[in-house]
Amino acid sequence: MFGVDETVRYTCRLRPGRIAQAALLDEWGRCRWLWNEAVHQQKTGRKPTFGRLSKLLAEARSRHAWLREGSQVAQQQTLRTYGAALAHSFTVKGRGRPKVKRLKDSLPTLEYTTRGFRIKDGRLCLPGTVTVAVVWSRELPSEPTSVRVYQDTLGHWYASFVVRREITTAPESDSPGIGVDWGVKTTAATTDPAFDLPHLGHRRRCAAEMAKAQRTMARRRRPKGHAPSKGYQTAKRQAARVATKAARQNTHDARVWAKNVTDHHALIAVEDFKPTFLARTTMARKAADAAIGACKKELIERGTRAGRKVVLVPPAYTTMTCSECGERANLRLGLGIRTFECAACGYTACRDRNAARTILATAERDRASADDVRHLIASFRDGGSGAVRAGNPGPGPGGKSPGFIRGDR
Repeated sequence: MFGVDETVRYTCRLRPGRIAQAALLDEWGRCRWLWNEAVHQQKTGRKPTFGRLSKLLAEARSRHAWLREGSQVAQQQTLRTYGAALAHSFTVKGRGRPKVKRLKDSLPTLEYTTRGFRIKDGRLCLPGTVTVAVVWSRELPSEPTSVRVYQDTLGHWYASFVVRREITTAPESDSPGIGVDWGVKTTAATTDPAFDLPHLGHRRRCAAEMAKAQRTMARRRRPKGHAPSKGYQTAKRQAARVATKAARQNTHDARVWAKNVTDHHALIAVEDFKPTFLARTTMARKAADAAIGACKKELIERGTRAGRKVVLVPPAYTTMTCSECGERANLRLGLGIRTFECAACGYTACRDRNAARTILATAERDRASADDVRHLIASFRDGGSGAVRAGNPGPGPGGKSPGFIRGDR
């Protein structure tokens, strides 16, 4: 059974020849100059709109022959991307103003609409008689409306096509809900041990190979002010290749695990854990190896797209609260204590499993506030006899409370 359409990206590897790669880099040089010129216009206080930038582009193309040699579609899309980045800097928290793209820091990125590209005989045809071979890992579900051609840190080229496809409805869930607690020893501990995501340690497994490449880089590094040698650049690419391989393995494992959890559960209660603070602790390396942020993002996105109910529960007191009776421990549990023991009812369980059950109980009551998790779980265990906190609406039909749920999209 199929539902409505959705807009997604299909990414494929490109195999450009030497001439095509030189043409793409030249095009990127022109677009990068336009981006830096737009940044200059903003810094000087002129505050140009997209219409004014388009007029400046037309004037610049009429004056400079080297700019006319490039694609007007790619140049217009560069200005559109700049306008969107500038608008987000005012509306999205944490976004800064667009900065100058330096040649040694920025990676080539070109965008084309339907007027600027076409697919002929399985090859991507771009303006300027540039034809690039595409490695089709899968067929496109529809005609692409735009494409983004970019190069990664390893020097590989990719094409990201924007297409429309039908949404396949998720299978019928065989479990009402699941709670997910994030950790370092076990990346994701759930209420059902069969759906746990163990810490696989891909970066740790590649540590020896990474250290070897970094030692080679150190030996071949030239003094400051001298151009890097070819041997140094080769060792640098090798180190980047090892890091990219480990990151891709983490991404693959997160996708497989998130799909498994989403297919079998109607309610997904996720701890709203932000692992950024771990970067300032002694667990920074192990936390980065676990890739908690990537796993959390993948689970939320897949659950939302599948139509599941995704609830983000604040992590406060979830480890200290007994999931059986709702009693809260008087002292904070250290990371060395891996077993939770309730002094009130004697319940004993793994601390991560107990926290996952607490998170699920919080989500089942449609409450994402963790200021008083103990009373919330106690009321849930007693059949809803507990009082509802002030500011939260009372129970609706079926005994459920329509309280505010973060992430319920």
